[in-house]
Amino acid sequence: MEHTNSSAEVTIDHGPSDSTKRIWKVFWILLIITVVELSLGLTLYSLDLPEGLRMHLIKGVIIVLSLAKAYYIVSVFMHLGDEIRNMIMTIVVPLTLFIWFIIAFIYDGHSYNTLRNKYDRYYKEQGVEKTKLSREAKPEKFGAKE
Repeated sequence: MEHTNSSAEVTIDHGPSDSTKRIWKVFWILLIITVVELSLGLTLYSLDLPEGLRMHLIKGVIIVLSLAKAYYIVSVFMHLGDEIRNMIMTIVVPLTLFIWFIIAFIYDGHSYNTLRNKYDRYYKEQGVEKTKLSREAKPEKFGAKE
């Protein structure tokens, strides 16, 4: 009996594959989006724009660019873009509801704060009393005549 070792060697080509090219493409897209976001943010900060249409437009563009970055990150780096539609929906629908809850709670909290300041007499009176007390408690300035 002759024993021969006839195991086949498995070799893997380590050259750049299509997925590596895809990752680099997404990297450059994310880099460009980030640079545009930062330049818009610095422009918004340096110009000191008044509250108005331009400022809200710039903020809206920054939000849209952030959502585009989130899409690319989730799609490529978290491999959700390769999944079937039902799997994607099990992640996207609860996420959308969660974002809606956050927006609803922020809006409701702002509304409560605004209404409390407007209609709560005790809150207003308490604020008036605090200002009266702080005016009375201030020390006299040096050299002031009585």
